[in-house]
Amino acid sequence: MSRRDFLLASGATTVTIMVTVNSGGVEAKVPAQLATYPRKKIAKLSQLKQDQPVEFTYPDEGAFAESMLVKLGTEAGGGIGPQKDVVSFNFFCTHQGGDLSGTYKADTKSLGACPLHLSTYDLTRHGILISGQAYQSLPQVLLELEGDDIYAVGVFGLIFGRYDNLQE
Repeated sequence: MSRRDFLLASGATTVTIMVTVNSGGVEAKVPAQLATYPRKKIAKLSQLKQDQPVEFTYPDEGAFAESMLVKLGTEAGGGIGPQKDVVSFNFFCTHQGGDLSGTYKADTKSLGACPLHLSTYDLTRHGILISGQAYQSLPQVLLELEGDDIYAVGVFGLIFGRYDNLQE
């Protein structure tokens, strides 16, 4: 069999299998899995001061669970409050888990540079990478506001060092 004949036969076989599978028969229905994060009160909106991060742990007390809540003073993706400027992020770089605590920069509204490879994240844009070796955004802690109370209710993105954010 020539190379050309092999490629044609492979393509035809693939098309036949895909048509057979999609037209009725072998599809398996897989139920969606829903992560149920704990709801944790972390601060009061009235007590936050602009550009002064508040540290807490979420979604559990396990490894790499340290996070920060900050009032940026400028509207941010995922922000809550009247100005949509209160956001929260996990403290660990998505590249190799460098600890970003203490690296908040008020002038650029960023977190970093990571002490390992200098990754820096934009907190106004859902923690997207500004520069460095990381290839994923910083995990954002999802927030809810109930009256004056701020609650952590989930995590958008995978926390470094975990295969499941709720593994603990």
